[in-house]
Amino acid sequence: MSTPPESDSPAEVPLAAVSSNPASGAAVEVRNSTLQPGDQPSDPIDPGSPANPSGLANPSGSANPSGSANSGASAPVVAGPNCPAMDPAVKTIQPGGGVVMSLELLWGRLRRAFLRRFRPRYVARMADRRQGQRGDLPFDPVDSRDMKYYRNQGSYWWADVDDAFMWRDSLPFVRVGLAELFVLSGGFLLLAIVMGVVWWPLALPGLLVMGLVVWFFRDPRRVVPAGAGTVVSPADGKLVEIVEFDDPVIGPAIRFSIFLSIFNVHANRTALPGRVVSVQYHPGKFCNAMRPQSARENEKLDIELSSPDLGGRVIRIRQITGQFARRIVCWARVDDFFERGEMYGMIKLGSRTELVVPRDESLHVEAKLGEKVSAGSTIMARYEIDS
Repeated sequence: MSTPPESDSPAEVPLAAVSSNPASGAAVEVRNSTLQPGDQPSDPIDPGSPANPSGLANPSGSANPSGSANSGASAPVVAGPNCPAMDPAVKTIQPGGGVVMSLELLWGRLRRAFLRRFRPRYVARMADRRQGQRGDLPFDPVDSRDMKYYRNQGSYWWADVDDAFMWRDSLPFVRVGLAELFVLSGGFLLLAIVMGVVWWPLALPGLLVMGLVVWFFRDPRRVVPAGAGTVVSPADGKLVEIVEFDDPVIGPAIRFSIFLSIFNVHANRTALPGRVVSVQYHPGKFCNAMRPQSARENEKLDIELSSPDLGGRVIRIRQITGQFARRIVCWARVDDFFERGEMYGMIKLGSRTELVVPRDESLHVEAKLGEKVSAGSTIMARYEIDS
C-alpha cells in the first residue's frame, strides 16, 4: 500500500471509498470528491438517504487507507485563550483593504469636513440620534455612511427611522459594492466615450466590460426555503466538491465547495439560522479559486454559527479569494444573529465559498456535484428535525 501525501487537514473521504458502518455492518459507498476543470460531474452522496453516520474518515486519525490525496483544505482556527472568537485583525468589513476602499475612506474624510463646516445643524442632529459608543473607531462619524466599513466593530449606529440612506439597501445592487460599481463602470464608460470619438466600434469593448461590472454587483431578490433543518447554499456558482471528513471543531462533517465565476452573483448568505460564535481572517495568496489548494493558500475568512435548528451545533462558512476576486467583505461579528439565507458579505470579482455542516444520520444531502446553485434559495441538504 502506498503512503498518502502529508496534509495539514483532517482525513477526507476519497473517490469511491467504501466504509463499513459499525452500527449496522453495512457498507456505505461515497462517490463524491473534487470536480476539476473539464471533469464530468459524478454522483454525489445519495440524495434522499442519510449521510453515513459512521464517520468514514478514519476515526483513529491515521493516514487515509485508500492512499488518495487530500483535497488541500486547511484546518480551521479554533477560538480560545490565544485566539479570540472575533479575530482582532478584522478591523473593518474588508480586512484585505483595497484601492477603492482607500478612495472611499478618503472621500469620507472630505465629506465629514464639508458637513461640519457648512451643515453644522445636520451634524448636531445626527450626533444626537446616533446610538452606541465610539469604541476603537478611528474617527468621529457624522452619519451612517461613515460606518459602512466599520459596521462589524460594535460602534455607533442609527435606527432605521434616523438613517436617511436606508434607500440604498433597496437598490438592485449589493450595497457594499456600490463604490466599485461607480468607479469601475464609470471608468470603462469614460474609456468607451473616448475610444468612440476616435472610431465608434472601439467603444464596444469598454461598454461590454462596463456591462459585466454592473452585472457582477447585481443583487437579485431570493425566495428562501422555509423549514427547520433546511440547509441553503451560501453562494451562487457551481458545486465542485462534496467531501466527508472529521473537522476539529464540528466533528464528523460534510464540506460543500462552490466555485464562483465572474458571471455569478458574489453575495454570500447564511446556510442556516444561527448566532455568530467565531470570525477568523487568514491573509494569503490569490491563486485560481477553481483549484482545491486555494482553500489552503488563498486569503480567506471563516465565520462559525451556532444554529438553533441543530440544537446549537456549529456550521462554518468560508469565503476564499480567487485569481481576480481579491477582496473579501464580511460584516458579521460575534453574537450577531442571522436568519437562514440572510446576506452577511460578498467576495469581489470571482472566488470560492465553502460550507461545512455536521454529519449524522439525520442529514440528507440533496445537492449534486456539478450543479449550479443559488445563494439563499438552492437547498443543499436537510436535517430531519424531531417535532
